[in-house]
Amino acid sequence: MIALQSIETKKLGPTDRRGSRIIAKTASGIKVTIGYPYELSGVDCHALAAETLARKLKWIEPEVAFSSRWIAGGTKAGYVFVDAGDKS
Repeated sequence: MIALQSIETKKLGPTDRRGSRIIAKTASGIKVTIGYPYELSGVDCHALAAETLARKLKWIEPEVAFSSRWIAGGTKAGYVFVDAGDKS
């Protein structure tokens, strides 16, 4: 069995200097922050942040669709994303 890290996301509200944003981070502390994508809604906003981090870490190939491999689950703070592997 191979154990992979999950990605946790959390929405941060606006401050005096920054607009709303979403942080995606791994258990080891690697993270990215994106501006809140108002053109999306709900889990899709968090999926974009998780995808940004997964691609930065080269956990998925450029030609692979993020939604085809990753599964999301809700938490009190946001969402957690796990790699379900190749579904083909």
